This record gives sequence, structure tokens and C-alpha cells, in this order.
Amino acid sequence: MLINIYIFCLIIILSRKLTARSDRVKSVDLHPTEPWMVASLYSGTVVVWNHETQMMVKTFELCDLPVRVAKFVARKHWVIAGADDMQIRVFNYNTLERVHMFEAHSDYIRCIVVHPTQPYILTSSDDMLIKLWDWDRKWSCGQVFEGHTHYVMQIVINPKDNNQFASASLDRTVKVWQLGSKTPNFTLEGHEKGVNCIDYYSGGDKPYLISGADDRLVKIWDYQNKTCVQTLEGHAQNVTCVCFHPELPIILTGSEDGTVRVWHSNTYRLENTLNYSMERVWCICGQPGSNSVALGYDEGSIIIKLGREEPAMSMDSSGKIIWAHHSEVQQANLKSMGETMGEIRDGERLSLGVKDMGSCEIFPQTIQHSPNGRFVVVCGDGEYIIYTAMALRNKSFGSAQEFVWAHDSSQYAIREGSSMVRIFKNFKEKKAFKPDFGTEGIFGGFLLGVRSNSGLAFYDWESGELIRRIEIQPKHIFWSDSGELVCIGTDESFFVLRYLPEKVAAAQESKEEITEDGIEGAFEVLGEVPEIVKTGVWVGDCFIYTSSLNRLNYYVGGEIITIAHLDRTMYLLGYIPKDDRLYLGDKELNVISYSLLLSVLEYQTAVMRRDFSTADKVLPTIPKEQRARVAHFLEKQGFRQQALAVTTDPEHKFELALQLGELKIAYQLASEAESEQKWKQLAELATTKCQFSLAQECLHQAQDYGGLLLLATASGNVNMVGKLADGAEKDGKTNVAFLTYFLQGRLDKCLDLLIETDRLPEAAFLARTYLPSHVSRVVKLWKESLSKVNQKAADALADPSQYSNLFPGLQQALLAEEYLKETHVRVRPAAEYPLIMPNEDRDVLKESAAFVPKGEITKPEVRNLHLYII
Repeated sequence: MLINIYIFCLIIILSRKLTARSDRVKSVDLHPTEPWMVASLYSGTVVVWNHETQMMVKTFELCDLPVRVAKFVARKHWVIAGADDMQIRVFNYNTLERVHMFEAHSDYIRCIVVHPTQPYILTSSDDMLIKLWDWDRKWSCGQVFEGHTHYVMQIVINPKDNNQFASASLDRTVKVWQLGSKTPNFTLEGHEKGVNCIDYYSGGDKPYLISGADDRLVKIWDYQNKTCVQTLEGHAQNVTCVCFHPELPIILTGSEDGTVRVWHSNTYRLENTLNYSMERVWCICGQPGSNSVALGYDEGSIIIKLGREEPAMSMDSSGKIIWAHHSEVQQANLKSMGETMGEIRDGERLSLGVKDMGSCEIFPQTIQHSPNGRFVVVCGDGEYIIYTAMALRNKSFGSAQEFVWAHDSSQYAIREGSSMVRIFKNFKEKKAFKPDFGTEGIFGGFLLGVRSNSGLAFYDWESGELIRRIEIQPKHIFWSDSGELVCIGTDESFFVLRYLPEKVAAAQESKEEITEDGIEGAFEVLGEVPEIVKTGVWVGDCFIYTSSLNRLNYYVGGEIITIAHLDRTMYLLGYIPKDDRLYLGDKELNVISYSLLLSVLEYQTAVMRRDFSTADKVLPTIPKEQRARVAHFLEKQGFRQQALAVTTDPEHKFELALQLGELKIAYQLASEAESEQKWKQLAELATTKCQFSLAQECLHQAQDYGGLLLLATASGNVNMVGKLADGAEKDGKTNVAFLTYFLQGRLDKCLDLLIETDRLPEAAFLARTYLPSHVSRVVKLWKESLSKVNQKAADALADPSQYSNLFPGLQQALLAEEYLKETHVRVRPAAEYPLIMPNEDRDVLKESAAFVPKGEITKPEVRNLHLYII
């Protein structure tokens, strides 16, 4: 079951899409493709509103006199307007440029109508004439229609014969004309005062015209028999506008009494009276293919939406689709597509063969198959008719506000008014009851749901006993085929609950845990999702739905998976397992589909039930390209080991291997990927697991010399430090190489590295601090380099070999250098570290004061002799 709620009273379902305050509105028109309404104002302006954004998007200031009519010509991107200055003006609504302007009549222009196929417009005026204009012939006047003896208030082209049109005049008549003929075909007389407005019925079954007049009456005419078939009374002032709705079985009439009345076009019963308190009504415009209606008032304009948004269409489990186009019921079968089914692209409109099944006695607002597909119920006009699905033979009928099926197809329920619910079994009434808190809506499925102003109550279909009352206001309820899961959709979110029939049975038997709200343990809440569900269907434990954001998603195990982003509002028809496809329809009765593998849904359902033996059996049937999606689902459910075994995505597999500490798998994947990032990640994991040889290899593969240095020093690996220094220098990792040489005490290598990288100032300071014997050599190099930039700065550098007076203590420093060179021990075992004096506590100059370099004479007299000889 997809949709369980049927509201039959069409006119009650009404929403306001736009309220635009302005000066007096004399005409409104709706664009066929853009979300625009054009309104002509008594103040001399034409405005275009976007009814989706509620914003005025374009303005045309025509003149200081009233503009009585403005029309879209979508195929030319025009707005055509007629005003009391007798001028017709044509504007391009994209550029706002005036395309053309000409004087069309000798008095006020009352009406403009655009021919649907030819380059013509018809205009009517207070000069009592109707004129035809051809824009392809430079707006030349092709014909003048004379015959009325008073103002011609409105003209309208017959939608069934575009060469015929009708006109309404204050001479109290309606005339029907033919293009090419100077005289009217015939005249309809019956109103006692001037006729203000007319419209043609666009349906195929009735040759009707409707007219409204200053006698406050609305008349429906049969223009073939030239007779009045019905008169509608009720307006308290002049009737200014009338409209047969192009899609719904309703008539709308507006009046200077400030009301718009809504009548049923078959029964002529008054269904509703709309009063928006905006003073007099002047115009009404319906739109083919839409339920929207634009209204013009003294104080502005309004767009309302009548009827249900969802199309009257339904699909059974075998792929047979039934829909209603007006009162005609048609059938399409997915099997008729044959071999082309395998070539269907996701989101592509299906080319279906359509079979007429006949006309319905009521106007179908909803159509829904029974769960077993044998019957179909058509609902509308406050009535329901149950047909056999194969031949559309009447099986049962009755009056009701709502109709819902039970899960077993043999039972159904109807709602009468706001208090009574009747349950039927095998087409015979079984039980009738009045819920304690009233009845605002009912829902079918495994339990009978009843919505009231205090919440939702579930009842048992057989006994009628209350199972559970929940404080929630649902819009939709969807049950899974097993009856174990149920989705309750509200205006803000949807809830997924598990129904526990064993607890219900135990409570009913023991009579314990039963309160005034029913059985407390009847349901278990599994989750809440902050999304608005439009339509939905269960497949196993997966809930597939369309959202208010036009997304096609499915919910399983607390996770939302998006199947597709829809470009328009679509409604789920159902899922065909053998096709592995979802089917959706729109309000234009187009059908599209999306691929969704049943094997994937079965696998996810088995996982949610912790039935891994079944999951393992289903897994081989899942194509390899879908395994990654399944693996992500397993991971989110906490089954990482299973996800690792299932996934075919190397990236995902590597991440899972790291999370699970699977070093061998991760090593293999890193080797195949040859990615530095993967080697670094694996090195980090190997280090945490004390696998230092593996970590060293990974860091080497990643050329992460910083990481290698950290690992070598932390582990005290002398050989590794030595190899690292040479390797880092070869690969140009000079910072790491410098630090490694420095840690080893290889200061000469540090100095050479600074010189090779042209970091001569740092080399000079390093030499002055640690290798004073090299200061002169480095300073000379520094001076040569600096002279290329600034000779004066280069000359300012002092060389100790030339200016020894500027370097006090240099001799002691040279002696200390020799001392450290001979006494330095490169490698010490870690056990000796506590016995060694820290560098910051040593005074090297004092230590070296008594030091005599090897090969020198130590006696003072010999040393003096040596100096004397020099």
C-alpha cells in the first residue's frame, strides 16, 4: 500500500500560494511554463509576480489610464496589454523592451485573447467591435466583427474548435462567431441585464458555455442545442467573472459582492464560498495542466491551489497502472514494453501503451488498488466505487469522506463525517463505531488508524478494540508487508516504529498493561528522521520514499540513502522486484523509473535482522559494482569485519583494514596503491603496534624522513640514524640531514651542508660556535657571495685571520675545538646517559685549558725556543 488517505471533498483541499497587494486588478493571466502571474492594474501599470518566491519580478508602466487586460504570449516571450487610451502595447518580458504599439479601437479596450496556434489576437472594446490582428503581417487588422449593440466585455476562443469564439456584451447577449465570417453564427439570450463574462468548457463530453451578468446570475449554455441547461443563483451583486476549471470538475464565479463561489460542474451544487476580504472580484484565470487559479480584486491578487496535488493513479504488484484523466479511466501495463525494459534509463519517461477502460460515474480524485491487486477503488465527489481491476466492473459503492484498505484486501473502512467509522468485510458491513475522540481521518494497513484532534489511535480490524493511542498528528501511515514495521509521517518528520503483536496478545490475554491509551508495549520506536514524506513504500525492512525536497531516498537501519534527486514532484507508484526497479508518476501522468536492486535490499534487511547466514547467501547475487554501497552500510551498522570482506573499493578497504588493525591487508593495499599517504597511515598504525621494522619500511616507502628520524631516535637505532643522514642529503631533505648529522656530532658535515645550500650566514655562525678553525674559510665565501648584492656590506664582514683583535678568545676556542675533537665519543650506550654531565652544565673552555694537542712539546722552555726560532 502506498497512499491510505483519501479526502473526497475536492473543494475543501485549498491552499493559498500568493497574496499580492496592489491597486485594483482588472485582469490576471498565468504563464504556461514559468511560475509567473501577470496582472493589469486600474492605475495604468502591468506587473508580473513570481508565485513561488512571492516577489514582483517585472513592472511595465503603460499610461495614466486603467489597463483592463494583459496577456502572456509565451511562444513570443511577450506581454500584450490593452488600456483605456485605446492603445495595444506589446512588450518583451525578458528585456522589458516595447516591441510594438498601435491604436486598436476608438473606445476603451476591454479584452484581448491570444489564438493558441495562429499569429492572431482578438480584441474587444466599448466601441462595440471585435477585431482580429495578425502580428506576422505587421499587426494589420485582418477582420472586424460587428453585431453587438453595447460594450463587448469579454471574448473567449473555443478550445475544441480554434476557429470559433464567443463574446459577451452589455447588450444582454452572448454571441458565437466563426473566424472568416462577418456575422455571428448564433446568439444566446436569457440574461436580464448586461453579460460581463463567459468561458468554454474544455472537457470532451459537454458542448457548454458559461456566462455571468449584472442580473447576478450565472448561466450554463449548450451551444449545440442553443439552450440554457442550468442557472446558478447565489451572488449578491453583479457577476464579473466565470471559469470552468481546466482540470477539475468545478466552476468558479466571482462577483462584486467580494466572493468567489465554487460549484460542482456535474451536479451544480455549491461546494464552497471563498471570501478573502479584498473587496470586489474582477477576474479569474485557470491554467491547463495545473490546479492553480489566479483571482483579481480591488485590493490585489491571489493565487490559490484547488484539489489534491497527487495524481489519481495506482500500480499493482504485477506492473499494471490505472489512472484517471478527468472522468476517463485508463490502463497501462509495464509488460507491454517487452524487451525494451532492459534499456530503460533512470529518470527517463516510459513510453507506455494506454488502454481506455471507460468513463467513471464520479470524478476520480484518487485511485488505489487493493493490496492483492484484484480490486481498485475510485474515490471522489464524497463517494467511492470499488471495481474489479481487470474489467472495471462495479463491485460495490457508497458515500464516504474517506476510504482505506486493510492489509488482507477482504476488509476496508470508510469514514462518515467526523464521528462514524464503518468496517466492511467481503463488501458487507461488519462493524460501525464512534471513536472516543472523534474522527478527522483514517488510515489503512495492519491496524486501522484513526486521527483525531488529540492524536492517533490504532484499532484491531477484527475486534475493533483499541490497540494504542499515540500523541501525534500524522499525514501518512505506511505499513510493511510483514506488518512488523510502520512509518508515521507528520508535517515535520517521520517516525519508524516496530509493532509487537506478541506483546499485544499477551496483554489482551492477561488484561495487564492495558490503560485508557491502550497497550503500552504495542510499539517500539526505532527512529525519527527530520524529513517530510510525500509518498512511500516498504520493501522488506527498507522504507523507500519521496521527500518534500524532491529526493528519492530509502531508510534502513537508521541510515538514509539517496537514490536520486528529482527535477520535479514525483509520486511513488511501487516497486517491481523482478525488474529491480522503482516506478513513479507525476501529475501529468508521466511514468519514470529508477533501478534499485532487490538483492541489495534483501541483504540490508537480513543484516538489520542480524541474520548473517541469509545475508551470506544473498551476497553472491549482488553485482560487484554494488558491493561498495553494501560495505558502507555494514560499516555504519558497526559490522566492520564483514564490510572489509564485502567491499570492492580499495580506498574503503584500506580504511577498514586500518580501523581493524589488519596490517597485512593494509600493507598489500598500500603496496598496490603506491600512495605516500597510505604508507604514512600504515606506519602510524605499525608504530602503535610496536612493529618498528614495518613502520621503518613504510616511512621509507613514503619518503617521510621526519618520521624516520623520530622513529630512529626514539628507538635508539644508530645504524638507522646514519643511513638516514646520507639518504636525506641525497634526496634534498636538508633540514632532516642537518639535524641527523648534528645529533651524530658530525659538525663538519653540518657545515658543508650549510655551505652547499648557500646558507653562508648560518654556516659562519655555526663555525664561530663549534668549528672556529673554519671561520676564515666561511667568511671568505660569505664575503664573495654578499659582494654580488652589496659590496659595502661585504666589506664590513671581519675575517679573524686579518682582524684577530675583533675576536677575543679565539685561541681558546681553537684549543677547545681540538679538545672536543679528540675527546668526543660518537656513540654511547643508553645505560651511560645518567652518568654523563649534561652539555648545559659543562664549561668547555675550562676543560680544555690544560689540554695539549697531540705532537706538541709540553715543556715551557722548548715551547719558547720554538717561538724564538719562528
